[in-house]
Amino acid sequence: MATKPLTGTKVFLMLVAFFGLVIGVNLTMMKLAIATLPGTDVDSPYAAGLSYDREISAAQDQAARKWQVNAHIERRADGAATLQVDARDASGRPMSGLKFGGRLERPTDKRADLAVELSEAGIGIYRGNAASVAPGQWDLVIEGETRGTRVFMSRNRVILN
Repeated sequence: MATKPLTGTKVFLMLVAFFGLVIGVNLTMMKLAIATLPGTDVDSPYAAGLSYDREISAAQDQAARKWQVNAHIERRADGAATLQVDARDASGRPMSGLKFGGRLERPTDKRADLAVELSEAGIGIYRGNAASVAPGQWDLVIEGETRGTRVFMSRNRVILN
């Protein structure tokens, strides 16, 4: 059996094929990683830093009001979810006339965030629905405002099955 000699041309072509394969796999993996990157947590860290003092002041004002705001979220079998917020003042009386809004935020992918419109279903009770809520971990963000000013904000991790 005659073997073909290993020539410089064959070695060169093997090196080109090897490095071509490695570079091709790296480019493919890089493209897939960039396409699935959820992005930044905030658009401008500088602006977020400037608003930090305002957030601390708003949190202190919220704590001083001593409101009792309870939220309950339930994922239904059809994939939708119902969110109910019960808002009471410091003395336990239901609060009416506020505008509450909710958001379900995915901790790992901001593209999956869902807004939940809440409307007053009774005195101090606010309800809303979200369609197509996937099971898993979510951050439930509830914001309440009156006269265009945010007066309440809550963020809690929830698990929806």
